[in-house]
Amino acid sequence: MSINNIIKEKLKEIADLMVDQKTAGVIIPAQKQSTGFWFGGGNMVMDKHGILYLVGRYRNHGDSRTGIEAGTRGLELAIFKSQDNGISWEKVVSWTKAELSIEKREVLSIEGSALHFTESGVELFVSTENKCDYPKNIRAYKKPGTGYWGIKHLVANDMRSLKSAEIHMCLETAIPGWLHIKDPFLYTKREGDLVMYFCHHPFNWSSSNTGHVVRKKGKTAFEPPVFECFRRGPCWDVAICRGSAAIRLPAVGILENNPVSLFFYDGGECMRDLSEHDKAVSRPRGYSCEELGGLGYFEEDAIDNVERLSILNAAFISPWGTGCSRYVDILESSDGYHVTWQQSQKDLSQPLVYNFVPREKVLKILADPNT
Repeated sequence: MSINNIIKEKLKEIADLMVDQKTAGVIIPAQKQSTGFWFGGGNMVMDKHGILYLVGRYRNHGDSRTGIEAGTRGLELAIFKSQDNGISWEKVVSWTKAELSIEKREVLSIEGSALHFTESGVELFVSTENKCDYPKNIRAYKKPGTGYWGIKHLVANDMRSLKSAEIHMCLETAIPGWLHIKDPFLYTKREGDLVMYFCHHPFNWSSSNTGHVVRKKGKTAFEPPVFECFRRGPCWDVAICRGSAAIRLPAVGILENNPVSLFFYDGGECMRDLSEHDKAVSRPRGYSCEELGGLGYFEEDAIDNVERLSILNAAFISPWGTGCSRYVDILESSDGYHVTWQQSQKDLSQPLVYNFVPREKVLKILADPNT
């Protein structure tokens, strides 16, 4: 069965149910209810006992254009757990910037992260801005007090033991066009291969893009990165296109013969907030740190062939603040879908908000006989 327009509308309906701006509630507030303060950029996982864990980073106001070396931006990575199915959360372990620093990679800012349970324990991927020089041929472009991003890797038997785990660099590059790598999120293919998507920027900060690496089932190392797996869009997401989550939908009903995964991403028209023309249609434009939410899908495990469902306009916009709605993460459990994202508030902070969608509601949409 091909993905016709009717099915596309059903996919949008499911996504809207998951990323419901009005029903979601704050679970982890920012450290200050003000612009530039947030918590999020991570994911949620569930252990074999049904305990939920989530990871994210606290970010306080700071401007990378003037240097963040002395500031508190990206100041703490934290893991929380919930033993009551997402109602309440307690901090389990956390890291400062100094604690995530390794030799020649002093941390200037903590960015996006991802947890993953393995057969032997748990692993954590965390991106950090590291104090290190740009490649010689572009060294003049580095602003004082900054560095460039890479992804680090920690492995342990359990969550608390991650605190003392050895930290290794997992992914970084000196290629100018893809110099900055951050914000990992994970997707497991049907045969068991682990896909780690990531965001990347060129050295001159003119755009935000999505790439991925694949770790074959049974292997410990990732294959070479693919940098251009999801191109920026033609309209509202022409400057920023950062993937944040992919979730495989049940292969039932209208998808029985055509497995589909929803793909969530963050987008924006520009890298910096721009003044609108006084005759222009007033709308949230989306820009760096205040992105809007996008939606796409891919069939089977065709991870490089994401089709957009939000072409002319963003799919998810907060009704408050700047409209920012970003870093969507979705965890599937036996009874439904646990959905989190950063959502702009009236006070312009971006706390982590949470919504739960029972599996029956998704199955009902997929079983619609009118398709």
